[in-house]
Formats: sequence, structure tokens, C-alpha cells
Amino acid sequence: MSHPELKAPPALPRNGLRVVALGGLGEVGRNMAVLEHRGKLLIIDCGVLFPEEHQPGVDVILPDFSFLRGRWQDVVGVVLTHGHEDHIGAVPYLLKERGDIPVIGSRLTLAFIEAKLKEHRIKPKTRQVKEGDRLPLGPFDCEFVAVNHSIPDGLAVFVRTAAGTVLHTGDFKMDQFPLDDRITDLRAFARLGEEGVDLFMTDSTNAEVPGFTIGEKDLAPAIDTVFRTAPGRIVVSSFASHVHRIQQVLDAAVAHKRKVAFVGRSMVRNMGIAQELGYLKVPKGLVVEARDLDRLAPHQVTLVCTGSQGEPMAALSRMANRDHQITIGEGDTVLLASSLIPGNENAVSRIINGLTRWGAKVVHQGNAKVHVSGHASAGELVYCYNIVQPRNVMPVHGEWRHLRANADLAIATGIDPERVVVVDDGVVVDLVDGKIKVTGKVRAGYVYVSAGTVGDVTEESLRDRVTLSQEGTVTVVALVDADTGKLTEQPDFLARGLGTAETLFDGAVPAIESALAEAAAQGVSDPQELEKRIGRAVTRWAGRKHRRNPLVVPVVIEA
Repeated sequence: MSHPELKAPPALPRNGLRVVALGGLGEVGRNMAVLEHRGKLLIIDCGVLFPEEHQPGVDVILPDFSFLRGRWQDVVGVVLTHGHEDHIGAVPYLLKERGDIPVIGSRLTLAFIEAKLKEHRIKPKTRQVKEGDRLPLGPFDCEFVAVNHSIPDGLAVFVRTAAGTVLHTGDFKMDQFPLDDRITDLRAFARLGEEGVDLFMTDSTNAEVPGFTIGEKDLAPAIDTVFRTAPGRIVVSSFASHVHRIQQVLDAAVAHKRKVAFVGRSMVRNMGIAQELGYLKVPKGLVVEARDLDRLAPHQVTLVCTGSQGEPMAALSRMANRDHQITIGEGDTVLLASSLIPGNENAVSRIINGLTRWGAKVVHQGNAKVHVSGHASAGELVYCYNIVQPRNVMPVHGEWRHLRANADLAIATGIDPERVVVVDDGVVVDLVDGKIKVTGKVRAGYVYVSAGTVGDVTEESLRDRVTLSQEGTVTVVALVDADTGKLTEQPDFLARGLGTAETLFDGAVPAIESALAEAAAQGVSDPQELEKRIGRAVTRWAGRKHRRNPLVVPVVIEA
């Protein structure tokens, strides 16, 4: 259930463990959990959420760090479960608050975050771990467990404290034949279950999907078909960190005698790192620079780029809009090789239509088996509940329907419904004497990054942006007599996006005069207050007269 009525939590008992998700609950992205015990804080993941259509001009969305402010010195580390943006993308902004927080992760995860931090001119204090390692961090004793996901080197983390234990899966699935032969370590899950898991925080993204997630290798035939039948260039769009999927693309390119070029800064950077560390197997001579493609015939070319979610500045979106040096045309085949994040459907549809318009054939998960999920489906989750047999459960990572479905699975395996909590971002969950309880709520709103600045864009300014794009704007310049409070001449109306007639707002003058007369009768003469009243009057008039709700910018000049 939602918890809008909750207040600030009480002090945590010394024998208690507090869990606060600052992101990742009720959304797909922005994953971040904070564990508190004996005055110290441990962060698990720190990711970003990508904007939707109703958030124009926003680059990414961060977790709200307000809960941590004033307590930065209590943070003993940030553990990263894997290298996807929705789990590591906000780390640079976290380290700008305190630069020496230890960053703990696997080899590939740390390589990805270090490259990202280098762009922010931050040199982190890192600690590399692998499955089987144990690492004490203040009062938290962390053990790491191998999990399989759509990116190599994923880790679950088991946290031992004097108040109890927590098993956080990160993102995972149970592919039995993974490309890198690294399966989710269910033997470790069983061993930890025997020791006792007081709180199981488990990936919910695929909880609504029955059965088991199909293996990554099952995509090979569909990808091979694309490469075998494409008459010209192939453009593959994927997440810039989806190493497994891109490995399959490279294997297909080798089999069909094509060269590959990576396009886009993040794609070039991440695949370079993955190749250098041995996670991406690249035969010599396969990868070439994009600028060298012109000397190859179209049927010898494969491009791998970002933009599978319709992001406006990503390479594929720019290709669809003819705003990229690579021009898509007849004979080209575009393969969208990533899952569709909820909320991005319209943006992706526009990309598909744009590419099709220029003559490309677009292959996507809607018309071909070219994607498998990186997340455990319901059968796998039930399997894990039965193996781990946790005492308490807190589903994480997913929209509300995913969290609820995951909770229902836990209850179906015999876990007491009183010990399963489905909560929003910011809701405080305390584990005391082996039982979890919701005890309060802290601020956990969206923090927007726009044009490189953090926090300057608010919900109100976003509403203004949407209004501007949908309803237009009108600036009202009114000269008002300071003594009488009346207009000294007809106001000027400067309208944009509302039509071309100069007299469009002439009918609003009586509404403005009425608002000024009411203000004068009440003894109100402050120009700012008069602007507010004029703004309300014009807004109401425009709604009645034109059935529009423009952004009204009133300007009062005292005459």
C-alpha cells in the first residue's frame, strides 16, 4: 500500500537495522537503498532514471540525497551490484557531496564507473570485490554472491549486522547457459538461507511474467536471421553497457563477414573497457572506426549505437531525425536489441516510424525474438524464495505492479503477509528483533539534471515547460496608476503558440480591470500581488473563451 500519511521516523533502536530506498520503488530506474545500523550508513547502488515525455529538457533524474545530508561522514561505503546506468549513473553526483566515500564493486562495474567519474574529474576511492569475498564496512559485514544478468560481473550482496541479515539480489536472472558461463550461485543462496536471511530484498522487474526467463543464447537464431537476410547496412541499437547482447552481434558479424563500428561516446567507451578487460571477445580486425566505413560495401557494414529507448540525443534518434552524420536509407536494417523501459513506448514508436519513413527495415522485440530480459521471471523468484526461506521480504526494483506481484509470490510460498512490505521510495522500514515494520517516511523526490545543472529544474518549472509546449504562452504588460490602481492604457499581449490574431486577448481587458478594481477595494497595491491577480484573471478568461490554459506571464509597470 502507499504511505502518504507517514511522518519522520523515530530514532532507530541500537539493536535495529533501518532500510530506506531513495529510488527504485514504483519506478524502473534510480535504484538506491540505504541501510543504517549503529549510527553508520551503507548505500547499495546509486542509479539514475531516464526522463519521460512529460519531463522535457531533463537529461537524467537522480535520487534525492536529502536524507543523507548532515550525515555524509557516517557513510561507510557504496556497494554497486552491477554496471548499468540505473544502478551506477548517480554515483558522480553522490561523490560530489563527499569525494572519499569508498566505492565497492566487481572488476567491470568499477571500470565503468571509473571511466564515468573521469569525465566528472573525480578520482574515486575504490575497492574491487568478486563472488565469495567478504568485506567489513563499519558495522556491516558484506559477502558477495555471483548473479547472472544482462551485463557481466553482477553481484548480490549479503549484509550481516548485529541486528540481522539482509540479502539484496541486485538485478538478476537464472540463465542456465549464460554466454560467460557464470550462473547465479543458488548454492550460495541456499547456504545463506541456512544461516538465516532476516530480510530478502529482491528484483521485481519480471515478477508479473510467468515461468522462467529464456536464455541469452536463445536469441542467436533471430540475430543470425537479421544478419543473413539484411541486404545492406545493419544498425544495432542497444544499451551502452549490454555486453552480452553486443557479444552476440559481434559473433554474427564475424559469421557473415561484416565489419563493426561503435557509434556514440558511451558505447565506444564501454565496449573499449569491456574488450580491454576480456569481457568482450573481439577478433582482430573486426572493429573499425566509423569514419572508415565509407570504403566498405553496405553489406559489409554493421553499426552498434545507443538509442534503443528513444532518447532524443542518442545516436539512433538523431539518425531517425536526419540529424546525424550517418544517413539511414533504403536497404538498411535497424535492430533494436534492448528491452523497452516502461514510459518510453511513444518515443520508441516515433523512432521506428522515423526510420521506416527513410526506407529502413526495423526489427524489434515486437516483430522478432531479438531480446530476452535480464530479470528473473515469477518461476525463478518462487524458486529463490523456496531456497532462501527469508523471514521478511521487501520487493525492490520495479513499478508498483511489479512490486505487488513479487510480494504475492513471496506470500504464495508461505511467508507471513505481515512480514512482506510493499512501499514507496522514502518509506522507512526497520528490522527490530527479527521482524520488519514501517516506521516513517523521509524525502525521496525526483532531482532533475538539466543542461548540466542539478536541482534547478523543479516540478513547477517542468509543468511550465509542458504548458509552454502544449498550451502556448502569453505575456501581459500592464501599466497601472500607482494611486488609483487602474489601467492607464490598454495592456499589451505578446502571445506565442496561440494563433496569429493580434486581437486574440483583447477580450481579457475587462477581466484584468475587474481584478485590479477588486485589489484596489482591498487596499492591495503591491506590484507582485497585482501580477498574480492579473495572471489568474487572464488564465480563467482564456479557459472560458478559448478553452486553452496558456502559461501567463504578467508584468505590472507602475505609471
